[in-house]
Amino acid sequence: MSQFIDDYFNAYFEWNPSAATSVGLHEYDEKIEDYSAAAIAKRIETLQRLQRQRAGLPSPRTADESIDIEILDGQIRAELLDLETLETWRHNPMNYVSVPGGAIDNLMKRNFAPAAERLRSVIARLKGIPRMIAAMKQNIDNPPHEFTDLALRIAHGSVGFFKSNVANWAKDAAGNDTALLNEFAMANTAAANSLQEATNWLEKTMLPKSKGPYAIGADNFSKKLLYEEMVNVPLERILAIGEQNLEKDYEAFIETARKIDASKDPHEVMKSLSNEHPTEASLIPDAKKTVEGIIQFIRERKLISIPSQVRPTITETPPYARSGTFASMDTPGPYETKATEAFYYVTPPENDWDAKHKDEHLRAYNPPVMNIITIHEAYPGHYIQFLNAKQFPTKTRKLVSCGTNAEGWAHYSEQMMLEEGFGNGDPKVRLAQLEEALLRDARYVVGIKLHTAGWTVERGAKYFEEKAFQEPANAYEEARRGAYNPTYLYYTLGKLQIYKLRDDYRRAKGSGFTLQGFHDEFVRQGSIPIQLIRRILLPGDNGATL
Repeated sequence: MSQFIDDYFNAYFEWNPSAATSVGLHEYDEKIEDYSAAAIAKRIETLQRLQRQRAGLPSPRTADESIDIEILDGQIRAELLDLETLETWRHNPMNYVSVPGGAIDNLMKRNFAPAAERLRSVIARLKGIPRMIAAMKQNIDNPPHEFTDLALRIAHGSVGFFKSNVANWAKDAAGNDTALLNEFAMANTAAANSLQEATNWLEKTMLPKSKGPYAIGADNFSKKLLYEEMVNVPLERILAIGEQNLEKDYEAFIETARKIDASKDPHEVMKSLSNEHPTEASLIPDAKKTVEGIIQFIRERKLISIPSQVRPTITETPPYARSGTFASMDTPGPYETKATEAFYYVTPPENDWDAKHKDEHLRAYNPPVMNIITIHEAYPGHYIQFLNAKQFPTKTRKLVSCGTNAEGWAHYSEQMMLEEGFGNGDPKVRLAQLEEALLRDARYVVGIKLHTAGWTVERGAKYFEEKAFQEPANAYEEARRGAYNPTYLYYTLGKLQIYKLRDDYRRAKGSGFTLQGFHDEFVRQGSIPIQLIRRILLPGDNGATL
């Protein structure tokens, strides 16, 4: 059993060496992903071999072994679906241009080894970037326009990242070693030039020819939910649950807006809230101001244990990671023994946006919403999940994460915090929480409609404006994300699963139930499908997750 698990992860990190770096396994630091057609064919063969190996495993197994095998079985099926059926490697150039920046940044930003040693790994990875861009040019055929447009943004931003950020770091890392710095300069110039070539190719050659469909269809959508999230519910039922939840949140939003100003349309009330928003210069300082008050509230209300006093570093999202997200958490992996740096990223406006686009983007970070974002990304959301990662009980549960758990927990945290009194009943804070809920509700519906009902991104964007009160520019970014991230319904879907689990757990525990006890138990299990969390927290329970 353990041999199969080791074989799976050894093969996975050979295929994804930058992922190994991010989880703290540094024997892969001098390798970078190979996305050539030959390497992809070899990866498919490896996954098929692992599938046969898994089918031959003996039973009975321990409870932990059974859970691990179920998780990895889903991971293998999901990856084969992506590589063989959906063939995203043929249709989405985004991965080819985003991996290089992340692969290098993971070596730069965490001090797990002396800087000169990490620089040698950086050089080795830099040398592989031109091959990755060559693979993109060879593999990509008729992508959706939306994918190419986003890839162009990522590639363009990455050129500056390599020429400035990476070059400046390397100069310090090399110290007095002129030969090392010269070797870096040659490799970095070649990498930056290849990304500039990628930018030109995407803009001039590929963008005019990008007319491919992004919809994956209902059958593949259902398979992704089953393999990745262990959600085996008919898609019509899934959609009905999402639409019902959206309407509930929408009505609550209208009611809350009336409490703030009954004379204004709810859209205008939200707009008036966002009139107070950061500037480009104050975006990061304003985000930093939200943390301590939230931590104090969690401690006073005894909502969840906080295992460490180390705070995440709040800074701008790196250019290579700006694929339509407004904020994110980047934490060291469960096997990282030396580097403790965790990064809470907030995405600034792009330099080439016009003033209107920049203003609409910054409005999304108005003070009430910024508090909700910090709850989601840091406390008690993703950062608390990370602080528990080293004690997840098995290797598989340390290394595999699913969206309904990880994002579901972070989104659940937003609503739970207000239910427990955060914001002191201020309707402006409640409106901000409901806007964030409606944003996730709209993702839920739009993702399904884009991929199974023929919706265009423009129609999805209008839905975000009308149902989630989003600014037009942000609404388009959100809808476009659904084109390449079909199942981004996992925020709301996971939140609803967690609330049902909490209710069932409360009934099972009776007078012994405490909210902190439930939260601590939940985050200790790893970010695994909630169907499996139910099995752990409610032994013998066969209840539905929704």
